[in-house]
Formats: sequence, C-alpha cells, structure tokens
Amino acid sequence: MFKRFVFFLPFMLGILFASTGRHHGVNGEELPLFSIIPFVGILLSIAIVPLVTPHYWHHNFGKIALFWATLFIVPFAIKMGFNLAFYEFLHVMLLEYIPFIILLLSLFTIAGGIRLKGSLVGTPILNLSIIVIGTILASWMGTTGAAMLLIRPLIRANKWRNKKVHVIIFFIFLVANIGGSLTPLGDPPLFLGFLHGVSFFWTTKALLMPLIMVSSILFVVFYILDSYFYNKEKESQPESGGVKLALEGKVNFILLIGVVASVLLSGFWHPHIEFNIYGVHVELQNIARDILLLCLTGISWKVTKMEIRNANGFTWFPIQEVAKLFSGIFVTIIPAIAILKAGKNGALSSVVNAVTNDDGEPVNLMYFWLTGILSSFLDNAPTYLVFFNTAGGDADILMTTLSETLLAISAGAVFLGAMTYIGNAPNFMVKSIAEENDIDMPSFFGYMAWSVVILIPVFILFSLFYFWS
Repeated sequence: MFKRFVFFLPFMLGILFASTGRHHGVNGEELPLFSIIPFVGILLSIAIVPLVTPHYWHHNFGKIALFWATLFIVPFAIKMGFNLAFYEFLHVMLLEYIPFIILLLSLFTIAGGIRLKGSLVGTPILNLSIIVIGTILASWMGTTGAAMLLIRPLIRANKWRNKKVHVIIFFIFLVANIGGSLTPLGDPPLFLGFLHGVSFFWTTKALLMPLIMVSSILFVVFYILDSYFYNKEKESQPESGGVKLALEGKVNFILLIGVVASVLLSGFWHPHIEFNIYGVHVELQNIARDILLLCLTGISWKVTKMEIRNANGFTWFPIQEVAKLFSGIFVTIIPAIAILKAGKNGALSSVVNAVTNDDGEPVNLMYFWLTGILSSFLDNAPTYLVFFNTAGGDADILMTTLSETLLAISAGAVFLGAMTYIGNAPNFMVKSIAEENDIDMPSFFGYMAWSVVILIPVFILFSLFYFWS
C-alpha cells in the first residue's frame, strides 16, 4: 500500500498544486556541466555495482536510483526554486516516463502471455531464424514487443548449451534495436519524428537498405560465431522429442494489434484538448492511448491462463527493474537534455558545433555518430529530438532537401541504442530475463566490449558508405 502511495504521490501533488500558468522549463544556458553528475553517477552505478556486489545490487537497485534522483532534484530545487523543480519533475514523469513505462508494461505483459511450445533445439540455423524473424517483426510490433515475444523461446531452445551468452547479445543487437528502424512503431525516437511531421513510411523507404546492409552483416557474423561454439558441444545436443510446434495464448496477438492501434491513435487523432497539471500540458489523445494500453494489459492478464505464463517463466521482476532504474535515469537526465537543447550557448556547445561546418551545412557523418553515441547513454528519444531541432526541425525540409541528415539522425538513434544496456529499454529487460533463467550475462562494460568489437566496425562501414563525402 505504501509503495502505491509513493508512486501516485506526484499525481496527487500535481492536482493539488495545479496552475493555469505556463512554465517554460529550465534554461539550459544557466546549467553548469557539473549538474549532470547525478546522471553520470546512476550510469556508473548500473555499470559497476552489479559487478562488485551483485547481491546488494539485486536487492537495492531501486534505492540507488532514488539516491541519484534525489541528489539532483533537491539541490536543483534549492537553487532554481521549488516551482521550476516540481514542473521539471512532473514534465518528465507525465510526458515521458509514465507513457514510456506503460507501453513497456503492456508489451511485456501481452507478449509474456504468448508461448511457442514444442521441440526447439538451439542449433545455429534455429537461432538465426528466430533472430531474423524478430528483426523483421520489431519494426511492426515494436522492439519491446518482438523481444518479449521471442526471448523466452530462444532461451528455452539454448538451455542445453554452455556457450549461449553470444546468442542473447546478438538478439539484443538486432531484435531489441536495429530491427525497429522501419516504422515509427519500431522505436520511440522514430515515433517522436512521426509526431513532429515525418511521414509514417518515410523511415521505411529511407532506412530499408541501411537495415538490410547492417543486419545482413550481423546475421553472417552471428551464424559463423554460433556455429563455432555449437560444433564444440553438439555431442550433448538433446533429442528433439517429437513435440510439434504450437502457439498458446493466441488471443494476445489480437491484444498486440490493439497496442499498435492505440499508439497510432495518439499520432493521428488530434482533438486539441489538453489538461494543465502545474503547467504541464497533457493532451487527451495521449491520455486515451495510455488508458487503452492499461486496459489491454489488464485483459491480457485476465484472459491468459496462468499455466502459459508459468511455462514461459514469466515474473514481474524484469519490468520492475526497468521501471525503477529508468525512473532515476529520466529524472537525472533533465539537465543533460536541457544543456544540449541550449545548443551553442550551453555547456556542451562543442557537441552541437561539431555537426555543422564553417558554411553552416550539416555534417551528416557527425550527426550519425553524435546522435548515436549520446543515444547509447542518454534516452534516445529526446536525443533524437535535440538533433532533429538542431537540423532545423522542419519535417518537410528534412524529408527532402536534408533527407540524408534525417537519415543520419534516425539511424544513429536506433542503431547505436544497441551499444549499451541502457541504450534502449528492451536491452535491460532481455538481460534481466536471461539472468532470471540462469544465463550469466556480461556486466555493463562487458556488454560494451562485445558491442564495440562487433558493432563499431559495422557502423563505421555503414557511416562511410552513406555519409562520407
């Protein structure tokens, strides 16, 4: 009961202090670079604490996230005033974090109610097939939906293998990130572009060939690597058992279509009705979307047999871990995004200056890498918007005259989200589910070692092919 009270406290306070006055948020020009220390702190905590003391992290990661969030918000309120601090808190919670976690919750719950049963044996061909299917599905049901649908069958198929960490890592690379590049449904930054005027199928046309190029290379690398490990232990491969493949919980596919429809609704329906909560303007279509998603989540939980979820190894821990950690990330990221939005007048002006040459023309190679690198450690949705606006913010111009620049921003935000566990929310969820199933996943830096060695050469090749001039 107490936890529920704490969770809903911001809403109650927002209603209590509701104001018709407009707040415009913090001016990033006024923020010093050291204001991002809590954000750096929470990232380092995620990277180091599980490595040093995993048991302590497992039981206290929520408290650690709260510590860093408090370390930012309290001094910020003292320095800038309660009104501005509370507005910034509500703004990031109501407009970003809560919609973000509701969408993840719905996809996690609904996809967790679908079970592919039967004799799945983790051979290189089967593993590659699952990853290819997931890569294709990710653009149409979201990276989270595709990842939650297929990660458990993939884990079950490879349960007999000793060397299987690489399978999960490539799954994160392709299904949880790169595969979501073809539609606004695939990844949050592309959905923000859609809301800002980028046509629904622009990303399909612009990113189809980049997706084919990058994913094809990774498919080949994965197959070679998986075949190498498989050949070392194939003598211990279990018999198939002859159990036919079948899907359980098929009603959840209908609910997944409902999730897609709910997200599309908030993009196409504009009733021009909004609610002012302490200066934060929450639009009716977004409220309707979130309510629909919660209803679909409840329906899935009600109609899906518990035996299906139990057979899937379904628990609430992965979504709880993501919810707690990303609440801290979303709060501590406030100064980092504000400084970036200040552009050439902010403490990170060198970043913004790097994407424009002396003639004022965009440097697309830098747009790709800076959008991507920041998306690896910041939330990729606001990072996309920062560089979208840096490039002019006019969707019509960006889709035509500056289409290469928009391609660089879009590919950077989506592709390089695979570089770290926090680059995209499904990354952390897949890691958590794998660890629940006794797979010893690499640490934060250990995962980055994989991504740097495998992904960076591919992205260098891609960026030189598309943006070198």
